[in-house]
Amino acid sequence: MAGDGTIGKACDVLEQVAAFARPVRFAELLESSDFPKATLYRFLQTLTNQGMLSYDPDRQTYTPGLRLVRLAHAAWTQNSLAPIARPFLDALSRETGETVHLAQLDSSQVLYVDKRNAAQPVEMYSQAGKVGPAYCTGVGKAMLAYLEEAALARAVSQQSYHRFTQKTLTSEAALRADLDLIRSRGYAIDDEEHEPGIICIACPILTSGGRMLGAISVTGSTERMDFKQLETWVPRVRHVAEQIGAEAQAWRFPETRPNANTNRMQAT
Repeated sequence: MAGDGTIGKACDVLEQVAAFARPVRFAELLESSDFPKATLYRFLQTLTNQGMLSYDPDRQTYTPGLRLVRLAHAAWTQNSLAPIARPFLDALSRETGETVHLAQLDSSQVLYVDKRNAAQPVEMYSQAGKVGPAYCTGVGKAMLAYLEEAALARAVSQQSYHRFTQKTLTSEAALRADLDLIRSRGYAIDDEEHEPGIICIACPILTSGGRMLGAISVTGSTERMDFKQLETWVPRVRHVAEQIGAEAQAWRFPETRPNANTNRMQAT
């Protein structure tokens, strides 16, 4: 967090504590921290005093504090699509019987904001609250494809292009070619690009002016289906994405200006 000073460093410590997903001791934090012992202790003390962290003196462990939880809940309610999308995700999950994801972009990465498990769950990376790559996931590519050019250029330049599987896109040129294809057909696919055996179709969630708000996907396992079967759900997923976009625009994301992306969505 170079250039962000003390606040940026404090945020790093908060993220470090949260990443453990359990009560964590000072020694564990110090082992994985870039800060000297005294500096880390000072940040922990300040964050605890401010209610951003909670300290258990008996177990000598730190956890996210109630003040942080309240702030997170406010941010989730005011900025996330999750509350608006919930009934639509529930209906789509019941109808398909497969895993359904809702995602938004966060610093050019995918933030999974909600998830419905399949009737026969399959173990996979994604969980609500987790961050994943954009260049090799269906929801990630669906969102990238509908960014305005300046935002797209910035997001594309920030991708890591790590090869997760033999099918992972590993260059900007390959990604941009795939994004062109996504725009032409109106949906994205993940053909085992992030996880072996996991495939998905994804549609962007847009306002009426074409502003990208997020994406939804239906995800399956190659043990149970192939893309021909999965793609039969494309019209339904697109319709649900349109419903969420319309609802979100009406309540939380009003359109403020025309967008050239309006006509990017095309029929399959």
